[in-house]
Amino acid sequence: EPIAGVSAIVAVASGKGGVGKSTVAANLAAALADDDFASVGAARPLRVGLLDADVYGPSVPTMLNLRGEPALDDQQRMLPLENYNVKAMSMGFLLKEGAAAVWRGPMVASALERLSRGVAWGGLDVMLVDMPPGTGDAQISVSQRLPLAGAVVVSTPQKVALDDVRRGVAMFDAVDVPVLGVVENMAYYECGNSSERVYIFGKGGARGVALELGVPLLGEVPLQPDVCQASDQGVPAVLANPDSPAGKAYRTIAQGIVEALQLGSSGSTADSL
Repeated sequence: EPIAGVSAIVAVASGKGGVGKSTVAANLAAALADDDFASVGAARPLRVGLLDADVYGPSVPTMLNLRGEPALDDQQRMLPLENYNVKAMSMGFLLKEGAAAVWRGPMVASALERLSRGVAWGGLDVMLVDMPPGTGDAQISVSQRLPLAGAVVVSTPQKVALDDVRRGVAMFDAVDVPVLGVVENMAYYECGNSSERVYIFGKGGARGVALELGVPLLGEVPLQPDVCQASDQGVPAVLANPDSPAGKAYRTIAQGIVEALQLGSSGSTADSL
């Protein structure tokens, strides 16, 4: 069942934790929502939402510098918090700071239903979903409950992460969700002021797996200290340092999503709302 006013929903997923999935999701949302819409290949400004479905480790509030409990409209729907032109909803808005969501599967499913369909999103061209890491019940539940237009799978280059990419792609195949492509995060490190690349976690792993699985490689994001610093300060790196290698990589990936889903075209669902 569609979410009212939302034209397309894209999952940003990873087969395991610790690969920077949430950082990628936040930066892609900011890139898609940026006033410089032409930089991601859109024909007009895009209306963008970000659903933080990682209920056990919500990090979107920190990355988008958002705090506070959502207000309710006259239909008792939560109103998303907004920054950088991105409308966001997260369990982190509803929990006390430092509190943990110690829940079992049915409670998680109920919470995700509230965070997605219990929200007055307004007209959105695209909603990104920061998925829980892994390929278990929670991930399958999100994939089946939300009408996903596609999925982006995030990985790092090392073999243990790449094995989980295969599992992630297989999971989306099993629930008939098209995989828009793979993102290789922490792909390389550039030493000092030189352009020499050091492949700390291995070289070209995600590219090889994408080729093996027959899905696009959407981009390779370098390992940059300023990405972490910007995230901790609540400013997506794609906005804080748009001309950095990481900033350019995020925009390239966002452009791949725009092209795959034809976002921002005159016939989009959200356009008429």
